[in-house]
Amino acid sequence: MVNVLRFDDVSYVRGGRPILDGVNWEVDSSERWVVLGANGAGKTTLLRIATANDYPTSGTVDVLDQRLGTFDIWELRNRLGFASTATARRIPATETVRNLVLTAAYAVEGRWNEKYDDYDFRQADRIVAEWGLTDLADHPFSTLSDGERKRAMIARAVMTDPELLLLDEPSASLDLGARERLLQMLSGFAQSPDSPAMIMVTHHVEEIPPGFTHVLMLKDGRVQAAGPINETLTAESLGDTFGMSFDLKVEGGRYAAVARV
Repeated sequence: MVNVLRFDDVSYVRGGRPILDGVNWEVDSSERWVVLGANGAGKTTLLRIATANDYPTSGTVDVLDQRLGTFDIWELRNRLGFASTATARRIPATETVRNLVLTAAYAVEGRWNEKYDDYDFRQADRIVAEWGLTDLADHPFSTLSDGERKRAMIARAVMTDPELLLLDEPSASLDLGARERLLQMLSGFAQSPDSPAMIMVTHHVEEIPPGFTHVLMLKDGRVQAAGPINETLTAESLGDTFGMSFDLKVEGGRYAAVARV
């Protein structure tokens, strides 16, 4: 296993308020992590720092063996994959799905005068197919459903065969069918030995795909619990993280939680 991400006593303060507080965390190349926590727990800030889009107030962060703050983020542009609602908002409405995926090779949004080789085109078409988007390849991004957009953004994120893939609430806002289709695809991807290390933020245990191996639980910017998911994700740890009691069920690698009456 190779370490791809390390947080060492990381804190992040804005306006005098600690968003992250003394976070210690390591991710190895074979691991697939879920990050759980209530709104405001620090999950999105954690991802922004992990993708080198922000910097901690104190502590150190190593991303793919490079210390954050000592290198240009563009040096990692093809080694990190990131998909979120915020990144989707930057995609031009007229961009086709194929070009959305293809332009990840240059880390740009909107195809212009970049030059691509045959490998890039083959890679884009292969990934479009893998994420069930072939029939939509020539459709503008603005015409896609929410579920299709989520899959398209993940396809873009894996275009460059990244060493670390980060997903910010990939199934948020989806209807039941779209959510389940996406989770099935994420589960298959997570269980492939050829896939990169993965980190996925979610609010709901029901959205954890089978194949994810570890969980990090945040509360008020602090690590409440972290470790192998089958040992760490319990009714007790959920209760400590969200401040109420839960009943937790696990079946077929899927989790379900309801408040304890």
